[in-house]
Amino acid sequence: MASIDFLVQEWLRLDKNPTTRSEIEKLYADQNIEELEKRLRNRLSFGTAGLRSNMEAGFSRMNDLTVIQASQGLCMYLLDTLPTSVSKGVVIGHDHRHNSERFARLTAAIFITKGFTVYFYRGLVHTPLVPFGVKRLGASCGIMITASHNPKQDNGYKVYWENGCQIIPPHDKGIAKSILNNLEPWTWDADLVDNNSLCVDNVKEISDFYFEELKELSRHREDNASSKIKFVYTAMHGVGTQVAKRAFEVFSFNPFLSTKEQEEPDPDFPTVAFPNPEEGKGALALAIKTADENGARIIFANDPDADRFSVSEKQKNGEWNIFSGNQIGIILASAVLENYNAQGKPINKLAMLASTVSSNMLEKMAKVEGFYFEETLTGFKWLGNKAIDLNQQGYEVLFAYEEAIGFMIGNIVKDKDGISALVTFAELTVQLDKRGLTVSEYLEELYNKYGYFVSDNSYFICYSPQTIDKIFNKIRFGENPIKSSELNYPYTYQLSYPSTLAGYKITYIRDLTIGYDTSKPDSKATLPISKSSHMITFGLENSCILTLRTSGTEPKIKYYLELSGKDKAEVKNELHKITKGVADELLEPEKYGLVYRTE
Repeated sequence: MASIDFLVQEWLRLDKNPTTRSEIEKLYADQNIEELEKRLRNRLSFGTAGLRSNMEAGFSRMNDLTVIQASQGLCMYLLDTLPTSVSKGVVIGHDHRHNSERFARLTAAIFITKGFTVYFYRGLVHTPLVPFGVKRLGASCGIMITASHNPKQDNGYKVYWENGCQIIPPHDKGIAKSILNNLEPWTWDADLVDNNSLCVDNVKEISDFYFEELKELSRHREDNASSKIKFVYTAMHGVGTQVAKRAFEVFSFNPFLSTKEQEEPDPDFPTVAFPNPEEGKGALALAIKTADENGARIIFANDPDADRFSVSEKQKNGEWNIFSGNQIGIILASAVLENYNAQGKPINKLAMLASTVSSNMLEKMAKVEGFYFEETLTGFKWLGNKAIDLNQQGYEVLFAYEEAIGFMIGNIVKDKDGISALVTFAELTVQLDKRGLTVSEYLEELYNKYGYFVSDNSYFICYSPQTIDKIFNKIRFGENPIKSSELNYPYTYQLSYPSTLAGYKITYIRDLTIGYDTSKPDSKATLPISKSSHMITFGLENSCILTLRTSGTEPKIKYYLELSGKDKAEVKNELHKITKGVADELLEPEKYGLVYRTE
């Protein structure tokens, strides 16, 4: 193992940025070995969403050097994998975060040095415009510099393959290996993108095409134009405001009421510590204030890169209801189904998708209505690629979603898109209003038709990967677990999962970290496995489904619970009991120092 002295010298040899160089120099002068180990010992891993980390010095962080190295690895992988990649080019976009523009310019410079055509979006864009550009231009890949809804100190590097989807195996592993083979910087000159014939700024043209395709989703523009509903919108200090305004225009809506304090892009996110609409009323406080002051009953929110979407509705008692991702998902699915049926197309050619931690209500809808449904692993990299597979089999995949407020509507992009979800939901709200229904009343109709599916999804924060491993291995192997490094298939002689939870018998277990699934004849999981993250699902005798998983981008242990039944109150009470069991029996937050989620 390399000494910390060697790692420091290696960093200083490679890094030409005076700010990040001085960070490492100071840590070394102070002999802060613990911090140096965190920053330099391991490389930032190329995983689910490309790269994402704090912006600071170190091989495990987001900075000029690691962005250059990632771009070089990706560039060489493209050259080795796609013979026409140079002429097909790459699409590069960025959001408003600190360093986003610089990281995008450095990325473009790397590809220019190898002769690639670079479609460089100058100015701020929402994330879906990058995969859309890849599709429209037939590019070899797309890169978006964003950390989505992460805190202000983070940034990220998101990669889309030539099919317009986020990368999946084997490309992620191939790119990671290629990065390690191309660590010596080719250039530090971010100004290569200026006045370079290889660098094309066609963001206006691509945006126009995007909105043309978006317009095709609208079915009721006359009703939209005449509606008196007041919508409030917040961009969470991100890039969404101008895109959302234009989307409202192409759907012929009257302008929405913007949450003024959050409408302009601001990399410091001054009014929200976590700029994520999922975080509840705390994150939406200013939007709620705007709505209350203006007599509006509907709030729409995008996360900062506008690929996620949230809805809240004021109830008749004056309280605000923030719909969960699962609830928004089933409402949007119903809208898509209604539009599809109105066109008289064969129902058996329609397909919809959801991630495995999302509600089973969409699967129930598919069984009742007759369209095809399939679940995938968590993340739109799986949903998008599965959509393409099904398209090739003759299906029209017009909706996919994951409970973390990510929704794909139509064929505009094979990724989540908070803007298409925004206008689709707004149009549905207008149609419901014409029928004398609120969104909440419509959701109740869907529950009456398909059954009550009640979810409880949340998380605990844990900053220690070792502690997370300890918790999951305790669940797998009991109080005296073996080391993860000693695991060997088929594992069955080593496993010791709990047999009950909250007094209910556990009827099946699926562990996608090790490829174990007791619901299969050979106990071998059919969904893809991932040894780099933890994901365990338990089925209970009362039909409750629990999934525990780690986040690919945040220091969280997430849990997803769902129970269905005919009596809503009974289902909620039962689920509350099981939620308590998850904490007390499985995760033990006090014992392991986990931090509870706070609003």
